[in-house]
Amino acid sequence: MAQLFTQASNTLARLAVPVLVLAVVAVLTAMVLAQRTDWKTDAHLTRPQPVPFSHRHHAGELGIDCRFCHPGVASGAAAGLPPAAICMKCHSEVWTDAAALEPVRASWREGSPLRWSRLYDLPDFVYFDHSIHVRKGVGCSSCHGQIEEMALTWKAVPLHMGWCLHCHEHPPASDRAATEIASARLLDCSVCHR
Repeated sequence: MAQLFTQASNTLARLAVPVLVLAVVAVLTAMVLAQRTDWKTDAHLTRPQPVPFSHRHHAGELGIDCRFCHPGVASGAAAGLPPAAICMKCHSEVWTDAAALEPVRASWREGSPLRWSRLYDLPDFVYFDHSIHVRKGVGCSSCHGQIEEMALTWKAVPLHMGWCLHCHEHPPASDRAATEIASARLLDCSVCHR
């Protein structure tokens, strides 16, 4: 009976197994790393908004405090997106006829909310409370970047679990609550996953 495989087939089989294992490891590694790219997390990307709002102008040049437009940041879990009434506190006096602000004026007249495109949106299984972080002295720029320098706002950080854990384990020196954030209680899974 003739031999089914040649002698070279044994060598080829010995080489194929490690190459196949390396290929599987490479594909799995690429899949994990792809989850952390800006393309997947939307970090550093702007989104179309109903109004071309400039944090650089409002927070940077005019020095308006974040809490003026986002009043919920100090008292609740969500910072909240500003209603048109907040915008109209100033824009009923300045830039009253600006075409770019027509969606704000229409929202205010009709009593309907502006439909902002969310930049920071955590999964439903993650609990995050802005007020706790603000009370502990964590600055807005820790998570939102140098917002006062952004003409159009983008998501400054990826907000994946590793990013959050890194901050809790190694808080920025500028945050006064560095020792509290690093406590073992805040590294407990049930703090964020409820």
